[in-house]
Amino acid sequence: MTEALLALGAFVVLAFLRVPMAFAMGFVGFVGTAWKLNFNVAAQMVGTISYETGLAYGLSVIPLFILMGNFVVRARMSEELFQAAHAFIGHWRGGLAMSTIVASGGFGSICGSSIATSATFAKVAYPSMKKYGYSDALSAGSIAAGGTLGILIPPSVLMVIYGIMTETHIGKLFVAGILPGLLAVVLLCLAIAWTTWRDPAAGPAAERSSGRQRLVALRRIWPVLLLFAIVIGGIYAGVFTATEGAGIGAGAAFLFALARRALSWKALSEVLVESARTTAMLFAVLIGALLFANFVNYTSMPSDLKGFVGQFQQYPMAVIAAICVIYILLGAAMEELSMILLTVPLFFPVVTQLGYDPVWFGIVIVIVVQIGLISPPVGMNMFVVKNLLPHISVGTVFRGVWPFVVATIGLLALIVVFPEIALVLPGTMK
Repeated sequence: MTEALLALGAFVVLAFLRVPMAFAMGFVGFVGTAWKLNFNVAAQMVGTISYETGLAYGLSVIPLFILMGNFVVRARMSEELFQAAHAFIGHWRGGLAMSTIVASGGFGSICGSSIATSATFAKVAYPSMKKYGYSDALSAGSIAAGGTLGILIPPSVLMVIYGIMTETHIGKLFVAGILPGLLAVVLLCLAIAWTTWRDPAAGPAAERSSGRQRLVALRRIWPVLLLFAIVIGGIYAGVFTATEGAGIGAGAAFLFALARRALSWKALSEVLVESARTTAMLFAVLIGALLFANFVNYTSMPSDLKGFVGQFQQYPMAVIAAICVIYILLGAAMEELSMILLTVPLFFPVVTQLGYDPVWFGIVIVIVVQIGLISPPVGMNMFVVKNLLPHISVGTVFRGVWPFVVATIGLLALIVVFPEIALVLPGTMK
């Protein structure tokens, strides 16, 4: 246990010294293994993990979904989603902010990245909210919070990484995220309703759209619905695996972007380079985390944690609550992907020993990351919005996200208390 705690401390120190997370985790894992065993074993571990991770067939789903998301962004499907939501609920008080949440959920169903979702709607939704006099706090908060839906509503890159790390069925994780994702949309919209009830001037109503305008808006979003139905519907029905679905989704997104004349040779090159860059970043972090996790497995921490949890077998919900609190605190001060890669190898055996479903715990992990993405001081989505909307102060963004943080904590509580919300659909899969 002592060695693992020292390693965690060394990693935190390197992180504060601005060493990239991938290198910090990999270095600590390598040095710890060399000290615990010997240098040759540590060197062989680095080579083996790097080689096997790079060639793992299951991980090929990551670049394919990233590629699909980049084609979707290039095809500008996000604009049609926002316009459709605007046509139906834009005339409500706070309706444009709610439209941002709904459209972000739709975009997340074909993107899988929270940062990409936030960045997209900072460009798409903010001008409309500014036009109708929305407060900057509500505008920035709804964009940042809506972006978190990109990792909960499938497909989700984070679910893929969790599934690979814990050997949990990725298709079931995707399907398990559907109902919690829809519930998250409702709760985030309720947070907007509460904000505009307290301050009606923060989100004035826009004009009501006619029936014809609504019909036209619906017709424009059929590619999004079709893409989601093909990918997630095919996985749910057992027609193909998550990896095959990712390949089909990337191919279909490419055809949609091509049909909309959104792809020149230069644009295609940019999409491919950006997808490769993002994939390389994710794989580097994953390899570093696996090196660190291997070292932790050589220590007594896993067995010590299991023994400690064994004392609380009669109170499993208390253990889950404690884990959730730890994650929320870590998420407020640490980058989310690194946090998950570091802690899942420690907490996953504890949770499964208590008899909880790995698929359910995966959804809990994703929701905790959602909270971290919009929690000061290091919530990634908040800084994405701040960078894209530089005239809005950091304090304004922080003030705008708090109602959504509370709503997402409420979502976490519901999933913990009623796990059936996440498990009912995976239980019907073929």
